[in-house]
Amino acid sequence: MRDMPPPERPALKLAVIGTGYVGLVSGACLAEVGHRVVCVDRATSKIESLRAGQIPIYEPGLADLVRRNVEAGRLGFTTDVAEALSGADLVMIAVGTPTRKLDGNADLQYVFAASRDIARALTHPAVIVTKSTVPAGTGREIRRLIAQENPALDFDIASNPEFLREGNALSDFMRPDRIVVGTETPRALAALRALYRPFTDRGHELIATDITSAELIKYAANTFLATKVSFINEMADLCEKVGGNIADIARGMGSDRRIGRAFLQPGPGYGGSCFPKDTLAMVHLGEKALSPATIVEAVIAVNRARPHRMVAKVVAAAGGDVRGQVIALLGLTFKPETDDVRDSVALLVAEELAARGAIVRAYDPQGMAHARELLGDAVAYAPSMDTALDGADLCVLATEWREFADRPLTDYKRALRRPLIVDFRNMFAPADMAKAGLGYVSIGRASVAAPAPAAPALEVA
Repeated sequence: MRDMPPPERPALKLAVIGTGYVGLVSGACLAEVGHRVVCVDRATSKIESLRAGQIPIYEPGLADLVRRNVEAGRLGFTTDVAEALSGADLVMIAVGTPTRKLDGNADLQYVFAASRDIARALTHPAVIVTKSTVPAGTGREIRRLIAQENPALDFDIASNPEFLREGNALSDFMRPDRIVVGTETPRALAALRALYRPFTDRGHELIATDITSAELIKYAANTFLATKVSFINEMADLCEKVGGNIADIARGMGSDRRIGRAFLQPGPGYGGSCFPKDTLAMVHLGEKALSPATIVEAVIAVNRARPHRMVAKVVAAAGGDVRGQVIALLGLTFKPETDDVRDSVALLVAEELAARGAIVRAYDPQGMAHARELLGDAVAYAPSMDTALDGADLCVLATEWREFADRPLTDYKRALRRPLIVDFRNMFAPADMAKAGLGYVSIGRASVAAPAPAAPALEVA
């Protein structure tokens, strides 16, 4: 992706702490628009791999973007924090904030560790920007920690939440709906305006707020989108009970500009690195502030029940018992165009079907290695889609990879022992499945009965 030529205006120097999904994408994209970026990580093996041109995550276009900017001298990698911070105008914290098992809150240990590293290594005035998703009030705690560690340091704190969709991250960064920056000083705001001027010059909106509001915007956005997902899934369940087509309902709702069509696709529930942890963190924040997030609590409850509903669909389609049946499970990642299997409903379904005695034969274009780390030997891993389907009793479509959608229906029918598909993503039209002679169970729509097996030919004496 090359949306913008590097600007002629003076480039800023940026240090990015963390080379995970957010840090690597942000660093590479900011280098692409002309800034000088050094990404730092404690993991020596990761930095060595990045220097060798090996990208630790799958994101379309990212490998080429990193390579191009490394070759241009705008992007570098190091394990030395002091080296990365030397001469930096801005220091961006982009480390992980996973869910704490103890209480569901965001685990900020990596953010605070990065803050202490910055305090020890930074020797000149700079703006310290939190890119990680953090609860309200984290910026104040970062400021306190750094001032405590290095009282003489002249620095500013800012918040700049990311809004990246896995599989679309480069497009989201380079063509953002909005850029949110939370600051408390004119110096910090000026630095962030300069950082994002290549984007605002092209008409992308920069929303300037206080730090706490910026921190809350990310959580508010993600919990609202998760709410839309759980709502449409409940509507799909209702359609299955009383009749109705969820595709028509979603279209009718989404055509209202106040609602919009995004995130109104019924399915197996949300997963991935953001929605599960951010909804939990929002609930924890509400509890701590004595302002319960009751709507978000309901959203989480709906989503937690979703995998069991999906398993029930498969079991019912299989005749009420999956023991000994071979199930081709197509898709393991929580969405297409990523290798991320975190909180993927497909993995939960695979595990439960295997526990019920099914022989699960799984395939995913990118997520096999990460799925194996979590599922172990509970399922069989097919080297290809064809191998997964061959002779299976039924097929479960769990992730909407284009490879699955583009495959002719005749191939499914030819490969399966019994022509039956359970589709968690509504990838196909029921009428097309009926015409192809395939039994079809989807979400919130009428099912198509599998054709009866042909009667054996009578022998004539």
